[in-house]
Amino acid sequence: MTRYLQNIKSNAHLNAFLSVYEEEALTRADDIDGKIKNGTAGKLAGLVVGIKDMLAYAGHPMQAASKILSGYKPPYNSTVVQRLLDEDAIIIGRQNCDEFGMGSSNENSAFGKVLNGLDNSRVPGGSSGGSAVAVQMDMCKVSLGSDTGGSVRQPAAFCGVIGLKPTYSRISRYGLVAYASSFDCIGIIGTHPEDIAGVLEVVAGNDDYDSTGSNTTVPTYSQLIQQKQEQPFTIGYIQETLQADALQPEIRDAVAGTIEKLKAQGHAVKPVTFPYLNHLLPTYYILATAEASSNLSRYDGVRYGHRSQVVSDVESLYKKSRSEGFGTEVKRRILLGNFVLTSDFYDSYYTTAQKVRRLIRQSTRQLLNEVDLLLTPTTPSTAFPVNQTKTDPVEAYLADIFSVQANVAGVPAISVPCGKDKAGLPIGLQAMANDFMEDKLLRFAYLISQLN
Repeated sequence: MTRYLQNIKSNAHLNAFLSVYEEEALTRADDIDGKIKNGTAGKLAGLVVGIKDMLAYAGHPMQAASKILSGYKPPYNSTVVQRLLDEDAIIIGRQNCDEFGMGSSNENSAFGKVLNGLDNSRVPGGSSGGSAVAVQMDMCKVSLGSDTGGSVRQPAAFCGVIGLKPTYSRISRYGLVAYASSFDCIGIIGTHPEDIAGVLEVVAGNDDYDSTGSNTTVPTYSQLIQQKQEQPFTIGYIQETLQADALQPEIRDAVAGTIEKLKAQGHAVKPVTFPYLNHLLPTYYILATAEASSNLSRYDGVRYGHRSQVVSDVESLYKKSRSEGFGTEVKRRILLGNFVLTSDFYDSYYTTAQKVRRLIRQSTRQLLNEVDLLLTPTTPSTAFPVNQTKTDPVEAYLADIFSVQANVAGVPAISVPCGKDKAGLPIGLQAMANDFMEDKLLRFAYLISQLN
């Protein structure tokens, strides 16, 4: 415990943590030591976990990295936090992120940007950048983030760690600040597949507080990952992703090299075609911004959070509180969402995007019925410089070009390290599996860790 706390202090300049629960964590560690000696400790006894500033932890600050939630402390635990505590994990603090999970660089936080621990002139990715950096720099063993369009996998790729986005509904969203409810997933970041498997086994499963949660049985991931692979994987790599003009050549070479290593081990690897690659980002951003504009309408300065002090009536209270409380990127996405939901454009954009989303899911599932795993690069580039996308938000949106497929289709996906570029920056390889096949992804992550 003291090692993690010391690492947090020595890496404070990275701005990964917004709150550190030092005394509470040390007290809890002492209590858990007693349980271990008595043989009554839980499955995750002593596991040090950081949580993204979008997960409710009773009596502790939660602001979604936004001024609009200034001073808010939830009176309840999110389901994932409660399940971690029940199994004697230790929550060491809350981690910085892009405001309301909106961003791919962790530069949109009201508390300042997070820096990549490997190169402080580079971004860590987003929106769960603080969560990825905390694991990267050994400030905690595992982090819980949220993944709406790649917000766990993309920063994991930029930071050289593993990031898992489970099947939509696999983990309860109760207590997670909503961005886009039909896309949001709670994900897990770690350095070892075994750690992620153990946490997933605890936090996954049905929850009476989440009506969208799945009743599908939760496997014993921690045991499955250790089982010997009886048959080689059948793997398809989406060839259009490796042919994309925007793909950094070193990433193309690293992914191609990993494919050759997999073939050499006896796995069946073949190219496949995904016809809707160019439709992924437009579909995602139309639907996600529409849901965001609806979800964020609740932040009005009336019940909790930031309230403007310069108001004359109720209407000005709403306008000024929201204008002062929300950051630029959040305002941009609210405006985009309101636009696509207007009566003049609803059918042209929102309804059409829903139809395309159905086609994307059907096509993705069809491919996954033919292969065990689908491979793509996690990102089109390695970690880019700080402030690079400041003048062009569309450039930032393109960072999600490969990762949004899993969210649009609702399938599980994982990013694993698969090499470095010439500057020494990590490269991420993404694998997708069929619904509730997280065990395949975890076994694949373990396999890749052995290859490298």
